[in-house]
Amino acid sequence: MTFPPPPQVPASTHQDEEHRTGLSKDALKRGFLDNLFCVQGKFPGLATRTDYQLALAHAIRDRLLHRWISTAAAYTAQGARTVAYLSAEFLMGPHLGNNLINLGIWPQAEQAMAELGLDLDQLLSDEVEPGLGNGGLGRLAACYIDSMATLGIPSLGYGIRYEHGIFQQEIDDGWQVEKTDRWLRNDNPWELMRPEWSVEVKLGGQTERKVDGQGRQHVRWVPDRTVNAIPYDTPILGYRGNTANTLRLWRAEAPEAFDLDCFNRGDYFGAVNRKTVLENITKILYPNDETLQGKQLRLEQQYFFVSASLQDMMRILRTQRLPIEAFHEKFAIQLNDTHPAVAVAELMRLLVDEQQLEWDAAWAITRRTFGYTNHTLLPEALEQWPVPLFGSVLPRHLEIIFEINAQFLKQVRERLPGDEALLSRLSLINEHGERHVRMAHLACVGSHTINGVAALHSELLQRDVLRDFHTLWPEKFTNVTNGVTPRRFVALANPRMSALIDDTLGPGWLTDMARLERLEDFADDSAFRERWRAIKLENKRKLAARVLRDTGVALDPESLFDVQVKRIHEYKRQHLAVLNVVDTYIRLRDDPNLVTVPRTFLFGGKAAPGYRAAKVIIKLINAVAEVVNHDPAVRGLIKVVFLPNFNVSFGQDVYPAAEVSEQISTAGKEASGTGNMKFMMNGALTVGTLDGANVEIREAAGAENFFLFGLTVEEVEALWASGYHPQMRLAANPRLKGVLDLIGSGHFSRGDADLFRPLLDTLIHHDPYLLLADFDDYVACQQRVDNAYRDTGRWTRMSILNSARSGRFSSDRSIADYARDIWKVSPVNVPLLTREDVRSVSVQ
Repeated sequence: MTFPPPPQVPASTHQDEEHRTGLSKDALKRGFLDNLFCVQGKFPGLATRTDYQLALAHAIRDRLLHRWISTAAAYTAQGARTVAYLSAEFLMGPHLGNNLINLGIWPQAEQAMAELGLDLDQLLSDEVEPGLGNGGLGRLAACYIDSMATLGIPSLGYGIRYEHGIFQQEIDDGWQVEKTDRWLRNDNPWELMRPEWSVEVKLGGQTERKVDGQGRQHVRWVPDRTVNAIPYDTPILGYRGNTANTLRLWRAEAPEAFDLDCFNRGDYFGAVNRKTVLENITKILYPNDETLQGKQLRLEQQYFFVSASLQDMMRILRTQRLPIEAFHEKFAIQLNDTHPAVAVAELMRLLVDEQQLEWDAAWAITRRTFGYTNHTLLPEALEQWPVPLFGSVLPRHLEIIFEINAQFLKQVRERLPGDEALLSRLSLINEHGERHVRMAHLACVGSHTINGVAALHSELLQRDVLRDFHTLWPEKFTNVTNGVTPRRFVALANPRMSALIDDTLGPGWLTDMARLERLEDFADDSAFRERWRAIKLENKRKLAARVLRDTGVALDPESLFDVQVKRIHEYKRQHLAVLNVVDTYIRLRDDPNLVTVPRTFLFGGKAAPGYRAAKVIIKLINAVAEVVNHDPAVRGLIKVVFLPNFNVSFGQDVYPAAEVSEQISTAGKEASGTGNMKFMMNGALTVGTLDGANVEIREAAGAENFFLFGLTVEEVEALWASGYHPQMRLAANPRLKGVLDLIGSGHFSRGDADLFRPLLDTLIHHDPYLLLADFDDYVACQQRVDNAYRDTGRWTRMSILNSARSGRFSSDRSIADYARDIWKVSPVNVPLLTREDVRSVSVQ
């Protein structure tokens, strides 16, 4: 690679500031070379591609830091009320491309790198993706902090800096194999360690009590171990503005790194063992909790980041010289699901034990501080901790929870006397069998607002999952439908379509997605349709090239791309889609004259390491692919591919290429879904049940632009109530029986008839997610998809209208709802500081 000599950088103060913070092509070149030499310590003759990528990242980070410091100064000066978003996951995706989009300097960066003999696209592809989330929950948190910055909402995202994120998924003989995710192998250029703000987190031990001279009892927690929480800050830039908020992730560090006495005695393992055990807290995302040790580690993880975050908020309160009684006025804390729910007890501990507030005053502050977002309708997903385990890790918090529960149940008795069954259902302690702490109940009692994440989800929460709490406090409940950021999932992922929309509507739609509705005026414009189709085809070709590189499978870009990418789970029903593939395969094999639309079925997603059934579904997909893709009887009309290691960056290639979005969960099981929104924004048509946000997507797109199938929530409930017998359903359906029989015969498993027997037995004898009940309607729906796709004009029109009507699913709308209705926060204008300003500002 030829690399020109570094340009001469003028020595003036103005030019020095420009090359660190300027957005021009020449400023970026100077900043890049500066960081290559001074940060990476390399010159071009020794530099690797990784060095170049990191040098560019540091150059872009310099621009972020200018806005970050300006933001901190503005927030401090205005004493702004701040949102603290607590989430166990932040699935950010690669930062570089997103920051170039938000700074508005993609063309400048591309030209700067080209003039230095480098390819920006290659540097972007070299960035390591931080896998700090498992799926929708973490990706939602990432979208939300992007939107908070874009809208100018003062906020801090708090989470865990896992050393190893969600596992890297490899496929070996069709089976998922988990490999360690070493996302920090090249360091993380976007973060800054803040050791001066580290805090101590206590664990285990016991409590002691004493009474002071005024007769007031004081409780002291005496832990048996402590761990330091070290914050790492990443600036999160808003779109085309000056606001850069903070994502603060905590790493566990042992107070003593090395026991010299043990080492000198020859106990080399003992010299480092305590450090290893304590630092395991942030070692890996979601350790397997099938064992007691795994459960303990997960509880310790949750408490660790919650305690560190609340202590950090106390520090900010002190820095701004605000009284502890103003905590709820300064901070609006949002609990992203039940993982951080222990924050309710921890804030009470800090207020009562550390700050010496009276219980009632502390409880009033606590309940005015927290909002709780519920993300599930599955009872088994509502976290509960065995009381003995909880007490061994957090003895003081168990006492506090018992006291909260006692006072809460007393209020319930006074308000609704004589209903012991109600008290049992509402209690923070599940007394059935082994006693458990119900974390969702703690969040409900300790929060001022409880929200679901889609209209149907919120309705079902109030009617079923949290019915008793809704009866008690109907005013607490509200809905905020999820959203996704169009900056990453349209502007970055689909630049061709974004350019077409810019040409058609002008700029501004990325922060005002309602403007997309004007695309409806072009849905019947033949020239616009032609450009729309050409862009989709190019996106399909791009994805096909990646799939060929990653899997060796060649795809036909002219075929219909039918996509289902999401976490693998039985309720999401990837195996229902497989049953349809097998049915199509049988029909093509049995009828050589059958004409069908050529279709490529793309699957992707990870199964939890301990979830055997989900792993078998992945194996089934790959087994069917192995046979179907090589059987000449199908005449190339269908192809099946499993996309290994699906993640955010892979999604940026998949969403723009998809033409059918499979959202086929059993009605009443999915809280919302956000993949469905990303597909819709990019012009894919949804095949879906009336579940989660599908209901609102269909309402927005129009029923005629959505492929609906399946039982409704009411029909599902009625079917179970009347007695559902899948064996009878199967016996009456020869077509379905043929599909299951072929799978069970070993046809897709190299003659092994037992391989998929457990999966088939579950369907035949139990079918908990009603695949057999929905099969006929699903197959018929797929025929309607075929018919629509044959009419190119009609399909293109439907695609355009889906994108045009997707504006309500922007995360900007979601955050505006939270800010207005739950957090009661207002945007803050951030002026960019000059260098002279920075010298005179005391930064928080």
